Amino acid sequence: MAVNKDPILKRCRYLGISPMVMGISKTSNRNPNANNRKKVSEYGMQLKEKQKLKFIYGVLEKPFYHYFEIADKMEGKTGDNLITILESRLDNIAFRMGLALTRREARQLVTHRHFTVNGQRVDIPSYRVKEGDVIALHEGSRSSAKFKDVVEQTSGRVVPTWLEANKENFSAKVVRMPNKEDLDYEVETHLIVELYSK
Repeated sequence: MAVNKDPILKRCRYLGISPMVMGISKTSNRNPNANNRKKVSEYGMQLKEKQKLKFIYGVLEKPFYHYFEIADKMEGKTGDNLITILESRLDNIAFRMGLALTRREARQLVTHRHFTVNGQRVDIPSYRVKEGDVIALHEGSRSSAKFKDVVEQTSGRVVPTWLEANKENFSAKVVRMPNKEDLDYEVETHLIVELYSK
């Protein structure tokens, strides 16, 4: 299985995103404007936006392009549909619920069968949830010291409005599908659409 092992802080600096988006509370002492000295071409800007989304959600090129094709066939704006698809992945929801410190960790926890969707165990990080689905930590994992520690560390994290979280039961219900306005980072999705439309 292919895994992205890029250094997180270095990649965040290059893509111009805060490490907090990745679930990391470290800061870099390097010049944040170092990459702004070079003039970036239109293609370079489009590529950077695509790389930003792929890096944030931990998705490689082939599945990312597959998501783009699905988003293109859906009703509405392709860029907004792409965000909805990426945000509705199970590993992202585990991260948004505050049951994992980073999306990478959430991906591993899902693979290790710690989560259920509507009472059924799911071990596929890319599983797409639907409106009305209830995502919960499996009964056997709730007493784990690991999860209690993670919940304590992520207690300050804001759960998005499209999720109805229940911290006591380690569960959340998808009230509505996520959209671009719910994001905690800036992304120009029209540049990604332009890149793939060439």
